Amino acid sequence: MVRFSRFIWPPPSLWRNAYPYRARVYVPRVNLVLKVLFIPFSVVGGLIAGFAGRKLFEQLWGVVDDQEPPEAEHREASFGKLVAAAVLEGAVFRGTRTAVDHQMRRAFAALTGTWPGEEEPEPE
Repeated sequence: MVRFSRFIWPPPSLWRNAYPYRARVYVPRVNLVLKVLFIPFSVVGGLIAGFAGRKLFEQLWGVVDDQEPPEAEHREASFGKLVAAAVLEGAVFRGTRTAVDHQMRRAFAALTGTWPGEEEPEPE
């Protein structure tokens, strides 16, 4: 499909399965290239979020308990403390990952002028 300022060739009436209420959308290849370029940003963001989340969890667990957080393999770990540590760790990692991911997307959009992802959630 060739797209000029006002002309589209072939015309929409010749498109296969063309419906009057559904128009095909022209998507430039630039978006695909920018999506591929966003992958290193995402990987770096994941590493940063992992390190920051681990440090933040260690700081928060130090406030909760003087000992190191229990692992599932520890025999003497109480079930309540084990579940509390897992819930706190999961919440910290998820929050850190979300914050870092959003900031990496904002930085990428500032550099390229294109938001890497959906602009708004789709209505249900």
